[in-house]
Amino acid sequence: MYFAALLARTEDGWEASDTELDDVESLSDLADLAREASPDEDTVLVLIEQEDAWFGVVRVDGEEDPRIYVSDAAAAARSSYGEILLTDELLGREPGDDGDDLDDLDLDGTEDGESDDEEDEDGGGSDAAAGSGEAVPHGPVGDAEVLDDFGVSEKELRSMSGDAVGEIAEALGALDVLETVR
Repeated sequence: MYFAALLARTEDGWEASDTELDDVESLSDLADLAREASPDEDTVLVLIEQEDAWFGVVRVDGEEDPRIYVSDAAAAARSSYGEILLTDELLGREPGDDGDDLDDLDLDGTEDGESDDEEDEDGGGSDAAAGSGEAVPHGPVGDAEVLDDFGVSEKELRSMSGDAVGEIAEALGALDVLETVR
């Protein structure tokens, strides 16, 4: 189960709104959605979590590039919403280098479900996705200092689990407004 919310910083404090990510296909779409939540170009945080698996924070400050933190890149990579956050830049890859180039695939005739006895014996198997899976690290990626100026240190952010979105909102003094949209 996913939960996504926008927290927009205003003169009067934080304003929260839940958001649907069904129409969001890229980080650029997500940043645009966040910017729409704050016409005054104030800070907007997009908080996304998948129950006990991973959470992400996207910080948008006006027209600046979004800053991203993902608690577990490997878990997020298995999620359509997580894939939005896991940009090539965040993962330290060259744009378009997703490891699934046709030239790199092992097309040895076993792709139709036949087994390749030699590879099966040594445990290799033929998994075309293995190349791309290795590029996504287990554990946190991104800007762990994304919330430092709001009183959430890198150490605190990295230690969060469970209801991380609630913990972040509480640290920001925005738990009450977040709970109204939950």
